[in-house]
Amino acid sequence: MSLSTHVLDATSGRPAIGMPARLERGDGVRVASAATDADGRIKDWGGAAADQPGTYRLIFDTGAYFAARGIGTFYPEVAVTFAIGDPSEHYHVPLLLSPYAYSTYRGS
Repeated sequence: MSLSTHVLDATSGRPAIGMPARLERGDGVRVASAATDADGRIKDWGGAAADQPGTYRLIFDTGAYFAARGIGTFYPEVAVTFAIGDPSEHYHVPLLLSPYAYSTYRGS
């Protein structure tokens, strides 16, 4: 499976640089960990194989991200749960974030 994410910080109108995130299977087993790059993206999960259909979860450490910027947040963690139907497809999970709201969708 090919998986990417892009985190945008709506408070600054910029990419969320250095946001820690982890990828887990639906049963809670950690598959990989990474942090967003200078463009707020994670394109490479270190060769982690989430190559089976099923439920996965991206967990973003928003608390650490905002704390490093001296900003409090209502959501110290954002978990986005999604289903992989066809592991040969590319999956893109964007996150638009502020201290008191977030949204996501299946990107391309």
